[in-house]
Amino acid sequence: MPAEYHAEHVGSLLRPRWLLEARAARKRGELTAADLREAEDRAVVDAIELQREAGLQVFTDGEMRRTNWMVGLLESIGGVVPFERPGGMDWYRKDGSPPAEETYFDVVAVTEPVSQREQHTSVEAAFLAEHAPGRFKIPMISASMGGIMWVPEISAAAYATPADLIRDLVALQVKEVETLIDQGVSWIQLDSLSYNQVFDAHFRAETTGPVPAQDILAATVAVDTEVVRAARRRNPAVTIGMHICRGNNRSAWMAQGGYEPIAERLFGEVGVDRFLLEYDTDRAGGFEPLRFIRPGTTVVLGLISSKVPELESQDDLRRRIDLAAEYVPMEDLALSPQCGFASTSAGNLLTIDEERRKLALVVDTAAKVWG
Repeated sequence: MPAEYHAEHVGSLLRPRWLLEARAARKRGELTAADLREAEDRAVVDAIELQREAGLQVFTDGEMRRTNWMVGLLESIGGVVPFERPGGMDWYRKDGSPPAEETYFDVVAVTEPVSQREQHTSVEAAFLAEHAPGRFKIPMISASMGGIMWVPEISAAAYATPADLIRDLVALQVKEVETLIDQGVSWIQLDSLSYNQVFDAHFRAETTGPVPAQDILAATVAVDTEVVRAARRRNPAVTIGMHICRGNNRSAWMAQGGYEPIAERLFGEVGVDRFLLEYDTDRAGGFEPLRFIRPGTTVVLGLISSKVPELESQDDLRRRIDLAAEYVPMEDLALSPQCGFASTSAGNLLTIDEERRKLALVVDTAAKVWG
């Protein structure tokens, strides 16, 4: 993968209010599916133009067609039912306060053997192939996160363990990746957050219970490696990125901890071209774990926050890039926001204009650092 793409963003962009209103109208039965698709198409075209104006050279559709970044599991898979998880997950804002109901989103639980019901990414890819003015990428949730759909009291009849479920989800994801590559997609990004359960003991207890951290790490590395290898078999030239953050929902986070507990295995074994890593706050730790990055792999430093409207100091950004360059050659570094701007439909607490300025800061800083 050429390293000249030194400015990138993770994927999701803020949805315009009129798109959210159209989706709500469709849910109430007041709008046809064709009308909603037309609204989504218009929103994607606007999102592409926003990225172009900011100076980006790698495009996404802003995830405008998705209600949630996890659509690949929550809306695309058959064999599931809506499920309200008691208590939910703990989310926190910058001041440590919980944002309560703002972070709620619908989840599902497995009740039958899973199947591919819809393949949203193929629709996204076809539209981007026609409208993107440069290379584009398709972000997708890693199958390694499928354990969130396994609820013992209603899932055990279909799958005895979460691992059994994930094996079937991996097979489905491999087919999805192969289909995208056959469509001509040349850049795929896995969003893989199960690593949070390794470096954050509280989050691990909240989501998986007494499962040992090293078991979670081994299983997640194995799944992500299998998907990456399948993509390479289909097309050795495909660019594969992996994004890791600590939660991003209405400007709130859910996990914390540095990369050290996962670095040697993740960076050494999962053969992606680009790691997009959250680094916008102290919650992500220091750059020392980057010593395990394999030569030639690009590290995209998520130094710019998508959670707050305030622009970061460019001098501070350049200083932190220099610090990271003590562990990874400067030519193998890049810059991005730490996560998307709208992992869920409601989005983070900033405006589209503020989002545009953040992306322009990514591009301008990258130009000044890498030329």
